[in-house]
Formats: sequence, structure tokens, C-alpha cells
Amino acid sequence: MARIAIIGAHGKVGQQLMRELYDNGDDFVGIARGEEAADDIFRLGGEGVTLDLEQADAPALASALAGCDAVVFTAGAGPDSGVARKRTVDYGAAVLAIEAARSAGVRRFVMISAAGVDDPATETASPGEQWAAYVQAKRDADAALRDSGLDWTILRPVALTNDEGTGRVEIAERTSGRIARADVAAAVVAVLENPGTVGKQWEIAGGSTPVAEAVAQLV
Repeated sequence: MARIAIIGAHGKVGQQLMRELYDNGDDFVGIARGEEAADDIFRLGGEGVTLDLEQADAPALASALAGCDAVVFTAGAGPDSGVARKRTVDYGAAVLAIEAARSAGVRRFVMISAAGVDDPATETASPGEQWAAYVQAKRDADAALRDSGLDWTILRPVALTNDEGTGRVEIAERTSGRIARADVAAAVVAVLENPGTVGKQWEIAGGSTPVAEAVAQLV
């Protein structure tokens, strides 16, 4: 049984991941903002830690990560947030988590990013400065993780949906389409269980291959 820290546990992917880990027999620590969120994490079978990533420092977050086998970063500022919060959450909180993981001695780190963020055209694919700020923040956070010295994996989902998971995906260097958040969560569990995924970065979409098989085919 592994103990996994989920940063952004109360988000939509984070909640799906908690269910996957519970069903898999793993222990988890859910880090989220607000006591109500921590209570929800407890009800889903984990330990809830209340921490505002925009206000916390690395030692406080490292304390929450102590004793964990891996960190999954799935926090995000959300679609209705402004440009500043894209930088402080999607990038700044990710860098904070990387620093805290190193301090806590947690080497395994899985980042939930976004498809296409290394492609300059992606920044202009949607109008408005908020989209460009989001793409830049995700790109820079991924680069910081790749340079961190940790045992990292970066998963970059395409357009996310709240559909029921199919348990089947396509994982590749580049892909397109849509994917249920539940299938992203299942892929995180498969990645954590496969040490060959360390140092790998992939995009992920809904597909026809069972999740664990899709991961295994690429390592």
C-alpha cells in the first residue's frame, strides 16, 4: 500500500483520484484550501490537510508531505480566475510543491498539466490574456519539474470532461480529442505503479486501450 499526497485534492481530477486510490487500497493525504474541503477528503477515505498554496511556505507544505511515497500535483486556479492567479497557482504553487517534496524527501512526483503547452500556437488558440497566462504557467511549471532532479512524470490531458470513465485511453507524445477526468485519475494510478514512467511526458486522451496497458506500452 502506497501513501500518496494529492495537491489540489478537492478539484475535479483530485476527487476522482481519491476514489481511484481508495479502490486501489492506497492511503492518501489530500491537500486543499478550506476546512470544508478537508472534511470532504476525510469522507472519501483520506487525511485532509487545510493549506492555502498561495499563502503557505515550503516548510508547511513539506510537513504535510512527510511520510508520503509520491506527490501528485493537480491544483489549478480554475477557469474563472484572473491572470495573476494563473501565475500564483498553476506555476507558483507547483514550484512550491516541488521544493516541498525535495525538502520532505519525497522523490516521486506526478504533474497533471495540459496538452499542447509547449506549442507556441496554443497560447493564441483561445482569445484573451487569461488563456495565454494559463498556458505559460503550465509550460513553466512543467519545465521546473523536469529540472528538479525528482523522479517525475508529466501527464498532459486534452479537453477534460465530467463523463463517466471508460477505462480506455490513448497516451502519446501528442494527441487530441477529449478525456474523462476519471480516466486521467486512473492513468495517474497506473503511472505511479509503473517505475518505467519516471522521466516521461505524455499527452493523454480518451481511446481504445486499457489504461494500464497503454502506460506499459510506452515504457
